[in-house]
Formats: sequence, C-alpha cells, structure tokens
Amino acid sequence: MTFPKKAVVLLSGGLDSATVLALARAEGYDCHSLSFDYGQRHRYELEAGRIIAERAGVVWHRVIRIDLNAVGGSALTADIAVPKSRNETEMAADIPITYVPARNTIFLSYALAWAEVLEAEDIFIGVNAVDYSGYPDCRPEFIEAFEKMANLATRAAVEDHRKIHIRTPLIQMNKAEIIRTGTRLGVDYALTHSCYDPTPENLACGQCDSCRLRRKGFEAAGIHDPTRYAPDPS
Repeated sequence: MTFPKKAVVLLSGGLDSATVLALARAEGYDCHSLSFDYGQRHRYELEAGRIIAERAGVVWHRVIRIDLNAVGGSALTADIAVPKSRNETEMAADIPITYVPARNTIFLSYALAWAEVLEAEDIFIGVNAVDYSGYPDCRPEFIEAFEKMANLATRAAVEDHRKIHIRTPLIQMNKAEIIRTGTRLGVDYALTHSCYDPTPENLACGQCDSCRLRRKGFEAAGIHDPTRYAPDPS
C-alpha cells in the first residue's frame, strides 16, 4: 500500500505562505500547517492562517506560542515604529527593523521537530529572495545550511535514513509571479494578511514595506488586489 506523502507547511497567513500551501497540496502532499503566535503586533495573521488552513483541508493546523517579545529587537515584537512609505531603494539599503532576530531559524526548528514526529521528509516555507525586505534568513544560503544541519541533527536522518528537504518553491519568484501562480491554483488572496502594522479593525496600513511589495505585486501581475486597505492618511 502506498501512503500519501506528508509535509509540514509553515503558514503565517500571508500571501506567500498561502501560495506555498497551495503548491504543496498540488504536489499531492498531506499537509500539516504550522503557525506561530510569537508576540507579533500583526496577530491578525493567525486568524488568516487558521481560515486558510481550514479552506485548504489540511490534516492538522497547529499554532505554537513563543515569546519573542522577551527578545525584542524588532518593530514587530517591540515598541519600535514600523517604517512607512519607503521606496525600493530604501527597502534594499539594509536589513530593516522589521527583521525579527533568528525568526526563520526558530520556526524551521519547530517545523523540523514536528516533521520528525510525523515521519515527514518535506518542510515547505515561503521565503523569497527576489521581492523581499532584505531579511538574511530568506536567502538560499541560509536554507541550504539549515537543511544540512537538519540532516546531521535528527534521528530521522541519522538512524532511519530519511533525508529532510526544506522546500522553497517561491525563492526565485517575484511577487507578481507568486500571485499568478497562486491565482492559477485557486488561492483566495482576500483571506491573506500581509500588513506589519494593521489598524484596530485589521485593515492593512498600505504604507509598510510588506503592504507596498504586496500592492506592487498585484499591479505587476495585472490581477485585482483584494486587500482591505485603510484610507490614505494624506
């Protein structure tokens, strides 16, 4: 008897992770989605992730709580202003204050542990090295290094000879290509949430780096942007 392939999919509730989940399902995986309540100011993404997972019919959607507020150092987890209205040159100039220290390393470590328990060999993550905000843990070099570590550090790899693969299908796509791919797979982007600094009504601010990259992606893709943006303060 042939059993379906299992995969752990990191699901933030954002545009990229929703697309990755759709790609994993299209490849025939039984998907187990994983989100993190890490003290982020945009916690509404957790509700978005829950709805996306439910609509996608994942086997199990799990939310893990981590207190990254205790670490601080990021505009997403500390009382630091989120940068607004930056152009692409400014976004690419340096690692922004919205970078959360070691976030993807922490998230992938939890995903690795769960994959080992599930006997899953594939972990999907929606990192992107083209249209992104300069985060060092979104680069191919980081993913390659983590995958190498995973296959040195787990019983699954060392004793059971099950190689762990960190799957990054979006890593060389721009936002427009990601949106076209997800649209083809039936992703409802109205359910997703990308804004770093939403209003109390969970409307996207439209001015943070994430909002600006998202809006640009829909425009370049020639696809209607279903995002609920707050009124322009100007």
